[in-house]
Amino acid sequence: MMESLPVPVVLLDARDRIQYANSAAENFLGLSLLQMRAHALTEMLPADNPIFQLVAQVRRRGLTVVEHELVLEGPRLLRRTGITVHGTLLPEQPGSVMLTLHDASAARALDRQLTFRNAARSVSGMAAILAHEVKNPLSGIRGAAQLLEATVAEEDRELAVLIRDEADRIRDLVERMEVFNEKPIERRPINIHRVLEHVRMLAQSGFAAHIRFVETYDPSLPPVFGNRDQLVQVLLNLVKNAAEAVSGGAGNGPGRAPGEITLCTAYRHSVRLAVPGSEDRVHLPLMVMVRDNGPGVPEAIRPHLFEPFLTTKVAGSGLGLALAAKIVGDHGGSIQIESRPGRTDVLLHLPVLSDDAETP
Repeated sequence: MMESLPVPVVLLDARDRIQYANSAAENFLGLSLLQMRAHALTEMLPADNPIFQLVAQVRRRGLTVVEHELVLEGPRLLRRTGITVHGTLLPEQPGSVMLTLHDASAARALDRQLTFRNAARSVSGMAAILAHEVKNPLSGIRGAAQLLEATVAEEDRELAVLIRDEADRIRDLVERMEVFNEKPIERRPINIHRVLEHVRMLAQSGFAAHIRFVETYDPSLPPVFGNRDQLVQVLLNLVKNAAEAVSGGAGNGPGRAPGEITLCTAYRHSVRLAVPGSEDRVHLPLMVMVRDNGPGVPEAIRPHLFEPFLTTKVAGSGLGLALAAKIVGDHGGSIQIESRPGRTDVLLHLPVLSDDAETP
């Protein structure tokens, strides 16, 4: 019965040695039962891991104890974050504790995707209002300022130039917001590796000339069903963020690793995204990853990375990642960021061209 459960289950004896782990636990922890039985839990996790305190409380109280947001990381384990652990005493085996492990990170990632899309839609509505209500009168103001600039006295010309420059600044802001509109995109079969190669060449000929690129591609990938220009825009923005991260972190100072950006593609059969309001699940097998060895994203802002106008850059607008989330969402895909000190991974999960896809 334990073997058929989809939830990882681990049974500890009185000395905290693993007696049993079902198949789900083997996949979850990245170890076989034989490997787990060869080591005590203290050899697999640091001694200060909260899971040991949980086990002690279960034995002391004889009740089920739950801990949330645990990190399971050790020299022999796959790193897992945001884990909920339930500990239960087994009366028929004195001192034995059964642990069930629940990974809520996928559900949280999907919730964040919906939040990002809702935020992008809010910006879209704002952009439409700005474009309609501001750009038309703004062109009249700018034209009047140009006429004044040519006719007013020399001492007043500076004011006319100021009006024109401020009108241009407002127009640029409105145009930046217009990228969030809800217009349908034109999609066709795209070779994602050609897009990545184009992005890499642009980066290395400009802002990332001093950074080493590593390319790990799966040449057997099918075409992406997408818009080339928008995919270039998203990936170029992600590579630029990565370049800025390694330039300001891992790439500077003695003893630090040189700046490096990894571009990776792979095929993931199991990635599916639930469509809100229906029972459909969209298959997103194509994975594109942009990895950097910078200092990592501060933990305090990780949940808010895709919110519009949030930025840690002095000259940033805070729209880059919000726009990336919208474009990937318009393609029917998902985007997520995994970060820790010394490494940040941005993962795009995209649909491939299907037989029933409508192409122009």
